[in-house]
Amino acid sequence: MMTALILFWVVMLGSLAAAWKMKKPALLLMPFLAIGTYMVIEIAKVPLPFWETVQLIFGLQ
Repeated sequence: MMTALILFWVVMLGSLAAAWKMKKPALLLMPFLAIGTYMVIEIAKVPLPFWETVQLIFGLQ
């Protein structure tokens, strides 16, 4: 878990620096994409089928 947090901070700081240097605000979406990817990977680790896991987590019944 700590490794994921450190990796997230590296992605966030890197995207902030790149957005500032390159003047491309679209690079600020990188931390959100990283969090989304992390969520999908963690959901995929659960031994239930993917959609059932999503319904269990978010209560989408």
